[in-house]
Amino acid sequence: MPDGTQTVRRGRKFDQVVEGARQVFLSDGFERASVDDIAREAGVSKATLYSYFPDKKLLFVEVMKAECERLADNAMQDIDFGHPPQVVLTQVARTLVDVFLSEFGQQTFRMSIAESRNFDGLGPRYYECGPELVASILIDYFVKAEAKGELEIEDKELAAHQLCELCKAMVFPRKILHVEENVSDAQKARVVDGAVAMFLARYAV
Repeated sequence: MPDGTQTVRRGRKFDQVVEGARQVFLSDGFERASVDDIAREAGVSKATLYSYFPDKKLLFVEVMKAECERLADNAMQDIDFGHPPQVVLTQVARTLVDVFLSEFGQQTFRMSIAESRNFDGLGPRYYECGPELVASILIDYFVKAEAKGELEIEDKELAAHQLCELCKAMVFPRKILHVEENVSDAQKARVVDGAVAMFLARYAV
């Protein structure tokens, strides 16, 4: 696919193309994903694929956006925000750690860093559908928890991003830099417990 400033066209098979690309990107990564493989997985012709996405980077951005939204929706459905903060934040932290360490999470982060200067809009789009989306969900929860007298947070946006960064401690940089490929459940639990404890020490009533 050629590079450039082309735009995405939506149509009847748009979602079909995005889902096929998602499967290939998750399996092969961005660099190794071929147009032929994506078209085959999506069940469309190359001409149809090009008509929707004239640039592979545009397709990756759309897949990234859809996957981030899907992960957020699925994760939030499994969390009961009616529980005390200790329980809720532990569930949230576990979900965040799993997403940060997932193959897709690692790929999108690397891709966004590597290509953000060459591909206009990639960095902001990643931030919007990743960190900013998670922060908005957390801020909504903080407002409700504060109304119940469970948390006291003056700068909720900052607090949301702080929690996310706490969930990256040790494990995320070690994996993204290939220092350690496999992270054990014990390592994840250590990060989750530490993140929640530090967050509540600052913001719990």
